[in-house]
Amino acid sequence: MKAPNVSNIDISNFLPHREPMLMVTSVLEIDENSVSTQFYISEKCIFLKDGKLSEIGLIENAAQAASGVVGQSFFDKDDLEGKGNKLVGYISAVKKVEIYELPKVGETIITKAKLLSRFDTGEMTMCSLEAQTFLAEKLIVSSTMNFLIHEV
Repeated sequence: MKAPNVSNIDISNFLPHREPMLMVTSVLEIDENSVSTQFYISEKCIFLKDGKLSEIGLIENAAQAASGVVGQSFFDKDDLEGKGNKLVGYISAVKKVEIYELPKVGETIITKAKLLSRFDTGEMTMCSLEAQTFLAEKLIVSSTMNFLIHEV
C-alpha cells in the first residue's frame, strides 16, 4: 500500500478494528509521511456522550488515523485490500492532547496526521506522530502520540 497520494482506501482492510470500535470511515490521502482521514459520527458510535463524540473517541480516532502512516509500510504497494499482512498497534504514550470542541452526531471530522520520528527494530516499529482533527475548517483536536506496531 506504500504509494504516494493513494486516496479513498477502505481503512477497515488495514485496521484490526471493527464496528463499533472503528473510528475512521475512510482514508482520503496517504503517503509515506502523512495521512488524511474522515470519520462520520453516527448514533451507533460507542464513544458518544450527550450526543457528542467524547474525548476518548477523539483520541481513538486520532490514533487509528495516525497508525496508517507507519502501518502502510508493512503492506505491498499494490495491496489495496490489506490481504498481505496483519498488524497490531499500541499507543505507547500520549504525549499531548488538546481538545477544543466535541463534534456532534451526524457531523464528519477530518483527521490529518504526520510522522515525526520512526525507529525500526526488525520485529517492531516505534514511532511518534502528530495529529490534528478538524470540524469543517476549525481545529478541534491537536495531539502527539507514540506507537508500537508489529506484525502478528
